[in-house]
Amino acid sequence: MKRFVLALILTSLAAFAADVSGNWKATAEGPNGAMERTFAFKVDGAKLTGETVSSMMGKSVIENGKVEGDAISFTITMKFQDNEMKMNYKGKLSGDTLKLTAERAGGDGGQSIEWTAKRGS
Repeated sequence: MKRFVLALILTSLAAFAADVSGNWKATAEGPNGAMERTFAFKVDGAKLTGETVSSMMGKSVIENGKVEGDAISFTITMKFQDNEMKMNYKGKLSGDTLKLTAERAGGDGGQSIEWTAKRGS
């Protein structure tokens, strides 16, 4: 009986997870002007996977992705010249708009990028 109740609770929580599956186009203001990035998200229960592409940094795989209610989080590894840099993303879904904050992993948290993504773009 306990397992049945636990399975029912987990299924109910997954039903309330943010539906971010699909393609998104995001924009942000950077130090050198406007930036664009696309996201292709796949959701399986509470697990978020996919990839992201930017014209400056190329393609990155979404790692350690999670969906909790209307919140998502994930990490990407970007290659800039010969260096790799991990970025942590956190965001909230509201309708067809996803607001994301990106910070360098292991950084001091002082420099972040605020992205606004629109579904299906």
